[in-house]
Parts: sequence; structure tokens; C-alpha cells
Amino acid sequence: MAKTRKNRIKTYTLDPVLTNDQIKAREGTYFDAKDYLIIDHDADVWGKDPEAPGGKRLLAKFRKNVFSTDLTQQAWDAFYRLAAASRSRGAAAGPINPKSEYWKKRKLVNTNGWWAQYKDKKTNKTSKMRVNNTVFSSVVGYFEETPFMKLPCRLTNYTQTFFDEYKQGLPFIEAIDQEFKKLVPDAHKKQYQRIHSTPAYQIKNTAFSSITVNRNFRTALHQDAGDFKDGYGNLTVLERGKYHGGETLFPQFGVGFDLRSGDFIAMDVHQWHCNTAMFETPEDKQFNKTLEPIKYYKTKTGAMGSADPFTRISFVCYVREDLKDCKKGETDAYYKRIGFVNNS
Repeated sequence: MAKTRKNRIKTYTLDPVLTNDQIKAREGTYFDAKDYLIIDHDADVWGKDPEAPGGKRLLAKFRKNVFSTDLTQQAWDAFYRLAAASRSRGAAAGPINPKSEYWKKRKLVNTNGWWAQYKDKKTNKTSKMRVNNTVFSSVVGYFEETPFMKLPCRLTNYTQTFFDEYKQGLPFIEAIDQEFKKLVPDAHKKQYQRIHSTPAYQIKNTAFSSITVNRNFRTALHQDAGDFKDGYGNLTVLERGKYHGGETLFPQFGVGFDLRSGDFIAMDVHQWHCNTAMFETPEDKQFNKTLEPIKYYKTKTGAMGSADPFTRISFVCYVREDLKDCKKGETDAYYKRIGFVNNS
């Protein structure tokens, strides 16, 4: 059911179409947009939940065309290189596909849903790590202590490597923060206070510590983990070329959002969510043939989406929960040891 306000923002309050057990059983699998309500206009969406205050909880607030083309171009120039190949995205990376370019080069063993081990072709030894499909996904900004790598809380390696580009893109991140503050002020206040209590790990002038940057990554059903429990994920995308699909779905409530360049969504990332497949129509293919290849992008990595001629870069801005335990002295000593100056 939807009602239209004077400012044309529709409000939806939706019943779940899957039980908690039913949706949990689909973790790590893909959904498509068939039979779902796909929202492509300004909307506030609530899900009925008898355990929530008032019997409902906010799923998302979605707004179209809130970022200018000048700002999104500045963001593209800053961030288009910042999604590196990753094999550790868990259920979000989707079911292991033995026919993919990456896995065809390896001898799979112990495949289980969204993770697998493999044998080294030279030594015939089984890998110790359980890995996922390779996707383009990196954390930009701050990350908590990583004991097995003997690293303290810090700016991530990719952020350090592209530090000038990161700083160039901060006005875009600040604009995302302002939309969050405008649409969900109570959650923004909690999130800002949480990260501002450890300002050495705060992205300046925002309620964020970190940004997950994905490229051409169709996520399978998952819930975000490792972020502030009372916070929200704040999403937007940048695009180059033409494509269809890529909608952000909340399958338990039968709803999705057509998030495109310039749009914004503040969403409860602790609810089950995923993306639909991205694809080209014949018209898209004709247009994309006119694009100059991006020299930085390597198409033979075997990572999902690496061969696509179009680009969809998604941003998820949030606070990492474990940063509350960080020790600034250890971080400063680490920066000094590696010769890095954090002047962001």
C-alpha cells in the first residue's frame, strides 16, 4: 500500500512475503526482480515487524537525482580505480560457479555453497583458506586491527595507495552524509556520536569510518556484518556506459530499488538484501561499443564482472563496529614506521 505526500514522496508499509526461516535458507543465493515491486521514485519504505516499535521498521529511504553531475564526475575521477579483486566477501559473492574463468583455472575441492578450497596445480596441495568467488570489492577509509597480519587499526592499504584520489573524493562522501542526516536524523546522530568518540578513525565531517566500494558486483543474499548495529548503510552508484538491472532487493518484503547514478538510499543493511543481474540490451551493446576501454581495468582477472564493457561502482558508507576498541598510539606508530602521513 502506498500513499503520496504533497512533495510526491510515496510511503510504503509492506508485509513480509517470506518468513525469517525461509529467507535465511536462501543466504548466498541470487534473486531476480520478477514479481517484485521495483521502486524508481522518491519513497520511504517500511516493513511490518511485530517486534519493532509501532509494529514496523524502516527498511529504506530512497531519493532520485540528489547529486549533481559535476559532483558525480568528481567522484568518478577519484574512485573508479578503488575496487580491487577480493576473494573474501562471503555469502554476498554468491554460489561457487565452477564454469567461471577464475575457477576453471583451479581444481576445486570441498565446495560448499559460497566457499571452496582448491588444489595447487604445481604442488597438488589443498589451499588452507576457504575462499569465495572473486569480485571487485574494497574497503576505503578505516579498518580495525587485523591480528593475523599484525596490523593495527589504520587507513586501509588501498586508501593509502590512492590517498590523493581518496581526498579528492571526500566532497562526494560528505554529500552522502548530508543526505543521510536529512533523511534519517536520529540514526545519523547515533552514528556520528559513535565514530566521533574515536575521531582518529572518522572520515572527516561525516558519520562514517569506512566505505565499501564495489565494481560490477552482483551481490547474493546477505546481511552486512561488522558495522555499527544501530547504524544504516548509505548507498549510491556511479556509472559509465549503459546497462539494465542491478536493482537492490529486499526479498523478504518483495521490494527493490532502481538505484542509478545521482540517486541515494539510506537502508537497513542488517535486513536481508542483494542485487539483480546487470545486463546489456542490444541498444546498450551498441552504445557501449563506442566507449574507450579503461586502461586500468584488467579483463582477464576472472573476477565477476571484469569483462563487462560498462561500469557500475557502488558505495556503501557506514561505521565499522570494532573501531571503538582502537588505540590511536598504535596507529600513529604504524604510520610512522611505514612513512605515511594521514592529512585527510
